[in-house]
Amino acid sequence: MNVSAWSIRNPIPAVMLFVMLTLAGLLGFQQMKIQNFPDIDLPTISVTASLPGASPAQMETEVARKIENSVASLTGVKNIYTTVRDGSATITVEFRLEKPTQEALDDVRDAVARTRSDLPGDLRDPVVTKMNLAGTPVLTYTVASPRMDDVALSWFVDNDVTRALLSVRGVGSVTRVGGVTREVRVELDPAQLLALNASAADVSRQLRSVQQEASGGRVDLGGQEQAVRTIATVQSAEELARMEIVLSDGRRIRLDQVARVSDTVAEPRSAALLNGQPVVGFEIVRSLKSGEVEVARLVRAKLDELRAQRPDLTITEAFNFVDPVEENYHGSMWLLYEGAILAGLVVFVFLRDWRATLVAATALPLSVIPAFAVMHYVFGFTINVVTLLSLSLVVGILVDDAIVEIENIMRHLRMGKTPLQAAKEAADEIGLAVIATTFTLIAVFLPTAFMSGVPGKFFVQFGWTAAIAVFFSLVVARMLTPMMAAYLMKAPRKPEPEP
Repeated sequence: MNVSAWSIRNPIPAVMLFVMLTLAGLLGFQQMKIQNFPDIDLPTISVTASLPGASPAQMETEVARKIENSVASLTGVKNIYTTVRDGSATITVEFRLEKPTQEALDDVRDAVARTRSDLPGDLRDPVVTKMNLAGTPVLTYTVASPRMDDVALSWFVDNDVTRALLSVRGVGSVTRVGGVTREVRVELDPAQLLALNASAADVSRQLRSVQQEASGGRVDLGGQEQAVRTIATVQSAEELARMEIVLSDGRRIRLDQVARVSDTVAEPRSAALLNGQPVVGFEIVRSLKSGEVEVARLVRAKLDELRAQRPDLTITEAFNFVDPVEENYHGSMWLLYEGAILAGLVVFVFLRDWRATLVAATALPLSVIPAFAVMHYVFGFTINVVTLLSLSLVVGILVDDAIVEIENIMRHLRMGKTPLQAAKEAADEIGLAVIATTFTLIAVFLPTAFMSGVPGKFFVQFGWTAAIAVFFSLVVARMLTPMMAAYLMKAPRKPEPEP
């Protein structure tokens, strides 16, 4: 079937097809997220185990080595990295890229569960998580208020700010930076313990059972069944100080007789400074499949609501990693516009016909815009450095097919043929050559989408974006360009004889 001839005979379906493709592309472009780099999913799993008070040597022999031996037998494991510190061990399991991330996560969880009985009894349950490459902060703010000290500001960030921002679409996590953490400190008096023939272990064992709340079963009361809960909690440091401690010999004493209980803050292990002054701040991390620009816009709107509710607050933006992404996006889009304009000027200089230039230049936007629809709705791509680079590279190639078609149509017009006849015969002459040239370009770009290794995770969007845009340039050249030439172009005043 000669698509060009059918398009010339039936211009309305061809025009409507590209109208729908253009509308779909514009909708897809508006819905695409703006990111710095595309989100990639690497099958790397992290296992974090905590045993407070244990030495690094103990963590290595009793925890890390046993977990390593369990996960080493899993299928597809490439490397295992272990970091051991006081009271904690982090085991990172790197799988081969062919391994699905969810499957790798489930396998590691099963391996850790199998070895849980061999680990120390007082070890906290190991936390198994997958690596999140979108976990870098995109925005950092500081909070100040003349009415609140560091304790109140820290609680305000942990409670109010975190809860408000986590409700924003696209926010993955909110982490406080600086500030203090509340701590109820129990300082034992060694002399009193020695006089009562008690030990710190006795007190610690009793305190461990204080903050407990569990189910107590059911009871029939007044003909109705009621749930019963066992509650053993304290509400304040004063109540904890009045708690009775049962010694090993059966005697009972109050905690404040052997210790000083105070409601204070924990020893600071980190600090946040802004211009040399200590501050309380928070970092915002976006979630996967969300764009930095959209997240920043929604976060700033939510912070404006917090400022309106609390006029005494001073929220200052300390670090911003979103503006460079937005600047790169606008710069890349401006380069695309410049490339399109320069391509049109070059076509006009060599063809010396504004009608032919208009027909050829139409191929550029009608090749790029429908590509956004396929990128968004079919592949789920985003607007990032990789996709913009791909479009920048092929922007000059997208008009090649149209230029070849127009040049051949002009040659037939100079022979004295009518525009309709010239468009049909010229498009039929070089149709196979144009198709072969386009698929040659696709054969060059598309294999980059199937590269192996970590680079292949990035270049999958590069290869598909270029191939999609080049394919639409072929559709434009075979359907729209001959049809527009047949109805817009005119024969030259002096026909040239056929060679």
